[in-house]
Amino acid sequence: MAPEEKRAWIMAVVSACAYGAYVVIILGRAQGIPIADVPYAATLLWSIGGAIAVTIVLNIAVSMASPRDVGKKDQRDREIHRYGEYTGQWCLVLGGVAALGMAMAEVDHFWIANAIYLAFVLSSVLGSVLKIVAYRRGLPSW
Repeated sequence: MAPEEKRAWIMAVVSACAYGAYVVIILGRAQGIPIADVPYAATLLWSIGGAIAVTIVLNIAVSMASPRDVGKKDQRDREIHRYGEYTGQWCLVLGGVAALGMAMAEVDHFWIANAIYLAFVLSSVLGSVLKIVAYRRGLPSW
């Protein structure tokens, strides 16, 4: 497996797990109170920070496990990376537009923050999944 494919797997799994943990914690706190009133900011920040830290640690561990592959990227790796990142960023753009519309409609901060966080997670997961598929099946030929 190419090192960049390993990084895509790490990003997809860590992003999905961190968001899943965040949702479970927030839903657990919403017992009997409206979900928009649940304190979410600290949990959201810990979820993001934890995901970043775990991703860094896992990438270091993968690099230490196969030191010969560190820094090796060929043209295919660069094209797959670009394909995944550009395609995944559509989720981020849509989430930003949704958050902007929600802010103009004066929706509660809880929903705006969660829309942006969901957009980041979807962007990361979609981009990583597309990279993994591209490594396994090749880039689409359009």
